[in-house]
Amino acid sequence: MTNLSMTIGELARRTNSKVETIRYYEKIGLLAEPVRTAGNYRSYGQDHLRRLSFVRRSRDLGFSLDQVRALLDLALHRDWSCDAVDAIAKEHLAEVDRKIADLQALRRELDSMIDQCGSGSIAQCRIIEALSPKE
Repeated sequence: MTNLSMTIGELARRTNSKVETIRYYEKIGLLAEPVRTAGNYRSYGQDHLRRLSFVRRSRDLGFSLDQVRALLDLALHRDWSCDAVDAIAKEHLAEVDRKIADLQALRRELDSMIDQCGSGSIAQCRIIEALSPKE
């Protein structure tokens, strides 16, 4: 493996991240602080790239920062059972299912409001009426 050395901008580009996000992940301990060059610039290596890519992929899949932290900790113990990883993924899947159910209920409500629209004037608009506070 080559000894990779990147600036924060290069790491951001390679992982499709924002520089501010990388700094935030360093601040909360998800990403180790890099070594500094003689000019006091951050210098990131292969481990930073790999870890940040893992974090980004996990976040893209909707895992919370706490879940990502737990997954990263578990990934260090490659000979352990993956039961804990499965539990985190199942918990997240249940959260996704709840959000989908909420969105489906929202869709039905919006669809119902639209169906009640008589295409008349705003004064008779059922959508505006449904959104307005009850007096």
